[in-house]
Amino acid sequence: MMVMGSGQDKSGVQARSASTPLPFRGETSVTSLAALEFPAVLDVVAGWAKGPLGAERVRDRRPATDPVLIAADLRPLDEMLVLWRRGERVDIPPVPALADVLSRLGVAGSVLNGAELLRVRQTVSAARIAVTELTRVASEAPSAAVRVVPLPDRVVDRRLLESIGDEGEVLDTASPALFRARRDIHAARERLVKKLESILRSAEAQAVPQGAQVTVREDRYVIPIRRDARQRPEGIIHGESGSAGTLFIEPTAAIESGNALRSAMARAEQEELAVLRELTELVRPERRVLAAAHAMCVEGDDLLARVRYAHAVEASVPEVGAEQIDLRRARHPLLLARGLEVVPFDLALGEHERTLLISGPNAGGKTVLLKTTGLAIVLAQSGIAPPVGPGTKLPVIDGIFVDIGDHQSIAADLSTFSAHVVALREILATAGPDTLVLMDEIGSGTDPAEGGALAAATLRALTGRGVRTIVTTHLGALKSLASEVPGIVNGSLEFDAEGLRPTFRFRKGIPGRSYGLAIARRLAVDPEVLATAEALVPKQERLLDELLAQVEQRARELEQRESMLADREFEVGNREAVAAATAEAQGIRERELKRREKDADRQARETARRHLLDARATVEEALRLARGAADSAEAKEARRVIEEAAGRERAALDASRAITEGGLGADKELTVGARVRLPSGSAGVVHELRGDGKAVVTVGVVKLVAAASELTPLAEEPAARRKTTVYEAPSAPFEVDLRGMRGDEAAVVATAALDAAVLAENPYLRIIHGMGTGVVRDRVRQILKADRRVARFAFAPPNQGGTGVTIAEFAAG
Repeated sequence: MMVMGSGQDKSGVQARSASTPLPFRGETSVTSLAALEFPAVLDVVAGWAKGPLGAERVRDRRPATDPVLIAADLRPLDEMLVLWRRGERVDIPPVPALADVLSRLGVAGSVLNGAELLRVRQTVSAARIAVTELTRVASEAPSAAVRVVPLPDRVVDRRLLESIGDEGEVLDTASPALFRARRDIHAARERLVKKLESILRSAEAQAVPQGAQVTVREDRYVIPIRRDARQRPEGIIHGESGSAGTLFIEPTAAIESGNALRSAMARAEQEELAVLRELTELVRPERRVLAAAHAMCVEGDDLLARVRYAHAVEASVPEVGAEQIDLRRARHPLLLARGLEVVPFDLALGEHERTLLISGPNAGGKTVLLKTTGLAIVLAQSGIAPPVGPGTKLPVIDGIFVDIGDHQSIAADLSTFSAHVVALREILATAGPDTLVLMDEIGSGTDPAEGGALAAATLRALTGRGVRTIVTTHLGALKSLASEVPGIVNGSLEFDAEGLRPTFRFRKGIPGRSYGLAIARRLAVDPEVLATAEALVPKQERLLDELLAQVEQRARELEQRESMLADREFEVGNREAVAAATAEAQGIRERELKRREKDADRQARETARRHLLDARATVEEALRLARGAADSAEAKEARRVIEEAAGRERAALDASRAITEGGLGADKELTVGARVRLPSGSAGVVHELRGDGKAVVTVGVVKLVAAASELTPLAEEPAARRKTTVYEAPSAPFEVDLRGMRGDEAAVVATAALDAAVLAENPYLRIIHGMGTGVVRDRVRQILKADRRVARFAFAPPNQGGTGVTIAEFAAG
C-alpha cells in the first residue's frame, strides 16, 4: 500500500495505521514549513487532482521521517511518471464523499435515500475503472497496482444502475410494482385534470380570470375562480391570489378524482421506499468493500495528481536517504506556477560538508535558493517529486528550522534583531544532526562587528554538532570561516559585473562580492563621495574584494574556454554521428538491394526452370503423337509442335543464362528501347538516356529513374514473343506487418512494401505498426509524408485497427 500523509480519508475509514509517517519535531517545524510556503506548493499540486477528495488528500500531506515509508510513497510515483513520459496515460475518475453513507450503513435498519445510493453507484463505477486502469499497467507500475482491492458483486452495479438515476431519483425500472404505481399516477392525474378542465370550461366567463388553467395548491389540483363571481362551483378553497381577487377551489365533483390521485401517489411512495430498502440491504454487506474501494480511488487521484504535476514541471523523483545534498537543475515550484522564467541551479553539499555560507549582493537570488533547497527536501519526504533534475540526492531530516524575513512584532515587543535572536535560541536549543537549518542574512540587524561575532559563533556550534546548515550573509568577516572551520564551505550566486545584474547561477567554493560601491557608481552617485567611501573600506576587505574579482574573471574565462571546447566537441561528434548514420543507412540500402537481387535471381531461375519443364513435357507429348501417327498430316502436326517447343526451350535457356552470367550482351552500350534489368530485379525497357549518367526505364506502366551503370542489358526477345507478351506487374501484398520491429528495420520493410505495392499498381497499402511506444508509427508516417507517390494516408477506422494501422492510398497514374 502506498504511504500518504497522516489522518483519515473522507470515507471515514482509517487508511493507515502503523505506516503513518511521523511528524516533524516541534512546533518550530510547523512554523518553518509555513515560512517556506509549503502549504502554497501543496495547493499547486492539489490543483492537478480530478476530484475534491484527491485534492484535499494532497493538501494534507506532510513530510515523513522513515526512509522506508518515503521510498514506498515515491516508488509508484516514479513508475507512473515513466509511463506518462512515454505518452501512456492512466485515468481514475473522482469519487464523491462517502463517510456519512458508510456510517449510516453501519446502523441496522437504516435506509439510504436516492442521492446517497447515487454516491454509492458512482463510487463502485469509479472503482471498476480504477481497478481496470491499475491492472492494465501492473507490469510496469507494480507499486501502484498492489493498491487494487476487491470490489462489490456486479449484481450491486447492475441493480444500482437500473434503479437510481443520475440525479438521485428512483427510476421506473427499479421494480415492476413501482412502474405500475407510477403508471396509475399518470392515469389518475390525467383523469383529474380533464375533469377540472371540463368544470373550468363550463363556468361563466365572468367567473374565470383571463388565462385561467388547472393548477396545484397544497398538493391538491384546483381551478382559479374570481372572488366576486355570482356563481362559482361548490368545493374546498385551498388558497387565494396575492391580491385576494382570485380563489383556488377544488370542486366537489373533482374531490373523488383527487383522492384517487393521492392514493396512487401513496402507493408509489410505498413502492419507492421498498426499492430503497431493498437496495440498502443489498449494499449493506458490502460496506467494508465499499470503504476500501473508495479509499483506493481517493489515493489513486492523489497519486495521479502528483504524477501530472511532476510531468508538467519536468520533475524527477530524487534518491532520498543519502548522506549529502546534491540538487540538480533545481527550481522554485511557486515561481514555476506563476509562469516565470526560472534559472535552474545545482547545489552540492558533501557528506562531511555541514554548513554552506552563501554571500553576494542583494537581489541575487540567495533567498530563493534557500527556499528551493528546503522545499525540495520536504516535498520529497511528503511523496511529491520536487522540480529537480535526474540524479538529485537528498537526505532524510526529522525537523527543519527556517529564519527568513523580518519577524518584527510590536505586540510581542520584538525588534527585527530580537526576533532573529529568538529564532537563533530555538535553533541552538533543538537542532541536531538530522535537522536542516536555513537562515537568511544571519547576524544582520545590529552592529556588524557584534552581529558577525554572534553569527560566527553560531555557525561554529552548529557545524560542530553536525547540523546541516545553509545561511546567507553580507558580512565579510564570515567569509573566512570556510578556511578556519572544517565542514564549512563558501558559496555565491554569480553576478554580472559589467551589467550589474544577477545571473542566478550558483557557484560553490567561492564567496560572493557585495558590489555595493559598484552599484552606487552605476547609479551615478557623486564620484568624490565614492572615492572617500572606497578609502574608508578596510585594507583587508579591499584586498579580498580584488582577489574575488580576479577569481571571478578567471572563472568566466575558464567557462568561455570550456564552452568553446564543448561546441567543438559537439560539432565533431555531430559530424561523426551523421557520418555513422549515413554509413548505416547506406549499409541497410546495400543489404536490401542485394536481398532484392537475390530474390529476383531466384524468381527468374524458377521461371526459367518452369518454362524448361513445360517445354520438355510438350516435346514428349509430341513425340508420343508422332510415334502413333497413322498418316502424314498427324506427323506434320507433331513436327510443328516439337519445333515450337524447342524454340521456347531455347528462349528459356537464354533468359536463364542472361541472369546467371550477368546478362547477355552486358558489354554492349545502352540504347533507347534496349531491355535491361534494374538493381531491384525488375526487367524493363530503356525509355530515355539522360546526360547526367541516369536512364529512364519503363517497367510496365511505371517509369523509374536509375543510374545507367546499375542497369544490366538483357537479350532481345524474339519478335513473335514480343508481340504476344504482356507485362504483368509483380504481385505485392495489400498489407505489411511491422509489429515487433525497431525503427530502422521497420523503415526498410515499409519502404520495400511501398515500392512493391506501387509496381503492382495496388490502390492502397495497409501498414500495421501497432500502438506501442509510437516510434514505428512515427517513422512510417514520416516515410509516407515524404513519398510523392502517396496521395493521402490516415489511421484505419476503429473496427479495422484504429491508430494501430495506417492506410496509404497511392496517386493515380
